[in-house]
Amino acid sequence: MTGRIAKLPDVGWILRPLTEIPGVRHAIVVSEDGLRLGHASAKDLTGPVAALGLGEAESLAAACAALAMTGRSTTELLFGGGGRVRQLMLEAADGFVLLTGTSFGGQLAVATAPNADVGLVAQQMQLLVVRIGAHLGSPPRSEDGEDGDEGAPPADSAAPAP
Repeated sequence: MTGRIAKLPDVGWILRPLTEIPGVRHAIVVSEDGLRLGHASAKDLTGPVAALGLGEAESLAAACAALAMTGRSTTELLFGGGGRVRQLMLEAADGFVLLTGTSFGGQLAVATAPNADVGLVAQQMQLLVVRIGAHLGSPPRSEDGEDGDEGAPPADSAAPAP
């Protein structure tokens, strides 16, 4: 059996407006199984983590996926199966970490300073997960098991009317 491994899309560029909100330090998009799909840090940060490197971002992605699963398990125990976690928030002495679920089963996580407007951040996160989901949508598969785009006519060719 042969297969191919598709490169995961990097949606780090879409996080930039979020990191421009005052008090936001870092943002990361994580797949359901803990893979980093993109990350960004605010400019001119100081402190122990002034910018997320690739290794730090990958470790953070795994931690975020574990937190999401813990939240999911907790809500199932308390409220029964089928309940989705909309948002998790951790408060620490150094700031907040907010996790919001995405339409593809992953998470958008944001770390803020203690003085950040977490209500504004949460609102912007909700708007952003819609945009991220649109970029990560899977193309339909054709009946022969190949990606739907591979057999499609070129964009400039005339397609028959439905």
